[in-house]
Amino acid sequence: MTLHASAIIDITGLRPTAQEAQRLLHPGVAGVIFFSRNFESPAQLRALVSELETLRPSLLFCVDHEGGRVQRFRQGFTRIPPMRSIGLLWDTDQDAAIRAARAAGFVIASELSAHGLDFSFAPVLDLDYGASDVIGNRAFHRSPEAVGRLAAALVAGLRDGGMPAVGKHFPGHGHVSADSHLAVPVDDRPVSELMRDDVLPYRIAISAGLPAIMPAHVIYSSAEQQPAGYSRYWLREVLRSELRFDGLIFSDDLSMVGASGAGGIADRARCAMEAGCDLVLLCNDPSAQDELLEALQAMENPSQRTPECMRGQRSGRLIQTERYRQAVELLGTIQTQA
Repeated sequence: MTLHASAIIDITGLRPTAQEAQRLLHPGVAGVIFFSRNFESPAQLRALVSELETLRPSLLFCVDHEGGRVQRFRQGFTRIPPMRSIGLLWDTDQDAAIRAARAAGFVIASELSAHGLDFSFAPVLDLDYGASDVIGNRAFHRSPEAVGRLAAALVAGLRDGGMPAVGKHFPGHGHVSADSHLAVPVDDRPVSELMRDDVLPYRIAISAGLPAIMPAHVIYSSAEQQPAGYSRYWLREVLRSELRFDGLIFSDDLSMVGASGAGGIADRARCAMEAGCDLVLLCNDPSAQDELLEALQAMENPSQRTPECMRGQRSGRLIQTERYRQAVELLGTIQTQA
């Protein structure tokens, strides 16, 4: 059995330890996700990425870099406004909001690419119901159409910068108050309501070329009693069949409490992949990562999709362009309006 590279994992500091470097050589590892603890300065980040790329050229490098409070790199990077601020602009000038969303995507891609990263887990497609503190101003808007069109614009901006996007958290985390990092949220709304409202942004973004999606660790009890990330219904019937999505599906972090119902780490990975996830994410637990990688050797990932499609341009060229300068200026005006 050929072992697919199926896991995205992390490291603890500014450079990999000897044990972490050895772990990253495991054939089950597809890439590394970075956090603020891995960042000291732009020069250090470039050196870290170069070291890891030399260690194993096939690795993908990614980060949660959405804007607002979820922006892992700050010194030397443009401050990206929270997406709600772009949604507020939508209410007065839709065309300007779409330009702003596309500019945000282009700046994110240009700056991450200049430091050797391949993609960010963005945009958030959750609706702003005012119920979820963990989503909050990360969401563009309450309107499904507004979220879909603004997310599609941000995806286009990322693509203009040579970077693929990951839409999250399918089919929608915005209606539950519980944080899936700390609890197992349950959304009791009818499937018809979920499809009408929360899934609509995905229809729009998929039509616009969204290349990857991350499902939520939320149970939608009207459909079934397991989180969407473990659900054949949501991933195969809805996402693959009804929405005709043919891109990559990433699990959300398997260390989160919202993922705990499947059992241990090996069981969580198995449930995610059997449901339809192509890649699994596991952060902040090195011993569990070793357990996961050992388990991957004994299980078959049914996915035939390669993570290579998530490789970005890794170029510093775009931050020298006039378009980048204008996009940064535009985002500066958005920050003062929100």
